[in-house]
Parts: sequence; C-alpha cells; structure tokens
Amino acid sequence: MDFTQLLAPFVRIAEIGGPVVVILICVGLLTLAVTIYKLWQFWMAGVGRHNALRACVAAWDHGDRTAARVAIDSSSSYLAPLVDIALSADPDMAERLQADAESSFSKLERGLRLLDSVAQLAPLLGLFGTVLGMIEAFQSLQDAGAQVDPSILAGGIWVALLTTAVGLVVAMPTAFILSWFESRMEAERVVADQAIMTILRPVNKTHAPSPDMVAAHA
Repeated sequence: MDFTQLLAPFVRIAEIGGPVVVILICVGLLTLAVTIYKLWQFWMAGVGRHNALRACVAAWDHGDRTAARVAIDSSSSYLAPLVDIALSADPDMAERLQADAESSFSKLERGLRLLDSVAQLAPLLGLFGTVLGMIEAFQSLQDAGAQVDPSILAGGIWVALLTTAVGLVVAMPTAFILSWFESRMEAERVVADQAIMTILRPVNKTHAPSPDMVAAHA
C-alpha cells in the first residue's frame, strides 16, 4: 500500500465533510505531532525515572551523606542537578530551589496549552460544521419545492453530522492525552517538593551542610 492509498480515506472524508473537516484533520495531525514530541521530551528528561533520586533523598534523610552522593551521581533525572545543589544549600534557599524546579516544569509543560485548546474547541468546530451542513441540507430541500425527496434531506443530515463526529474523534483522545500529561507533571511537582524539603530539613541533622560548604557553593 503506497502513501496515496493510505491517504485515500482521509481525502474522501474531506471531500464529503467540506472545509471544516479538512481543518479538523489538520488539527488532529498537529495534535499527534505535539503528542509525539512531548512523549520524546518526557523520555529524554527522565520524567518518572526518579529511583536514584529517591534513594538519595532517603539516604540524606537518615544521615548517610556518602550514599546520598553516590545515588544522586547515578541519577538520570532532570531534577538531579537541582537536588545536587540542595545537598549543599542552606534551608533558607527552599523558595529559590522551588522556583528553579518550576522553571524546569514550565519547559516540560510547553505545548500542553495547545492540547487543552484542541480538546475544548474541536467539538465546537465540529458542531459549527454540522450547523452549516444542516443549513445547506434545508436549502436543498427548499429548492426541491413540491418534488421533495426524503433522501435529499437524509443525505444532507448525515453529511452534516460527519463534522461533529470528526470533532469528537479529535477531541476525545486529545483530552485523554492532556489528562495523562497533567497527571505526570503533578507527580513531578510532588517529587521535587518532597526532595527539596526533605534535604533541607532532614530528620537526622547529623550531616547537615556546614557553613563552609554553604559558602563554597554560594
């Protein structure tokens, strides 16, 4: 099957549904591209892969500085540099570290607003196409005059409803994908906040950073 045959069903739908369906198909392809990019970005950043980071935080909380350093050095998480700074930071730097974490999160959240807009507007765009199709169907019915053929109205209605169906097909997966991305980012914030606050205020303060170390990393 060549590329032309693969696109044939989409071309047929576009010919039947009109410009609104063409727009929705383009929006769907854009959504797919953004989704693939975000998945790649999350994978490269190590989103969700925080086992070494958690081991570091747990070791630091129990006063084992050596194990904490070994664990953070082996971490592939994008939060590892931030946690590494926190290991030698003063407790008063909590807000600064949380602000740096939010800066990292904002980079990962780029593009999510687009997915949110698509999830909300695609059904409305589909409904708009349906309204236009219904208007055209009733105009055709009026032009038929006394020789009314029910198939004219039925054909116009199903073609009009096609745009609503396409809008929902675009919106529903987008809403699901957006919800998944947002849940992942919420989990990332919990991990970062817990790591920062645990390191800056450990239960075992035996190995809290000394003033000389704090000054060295200033």
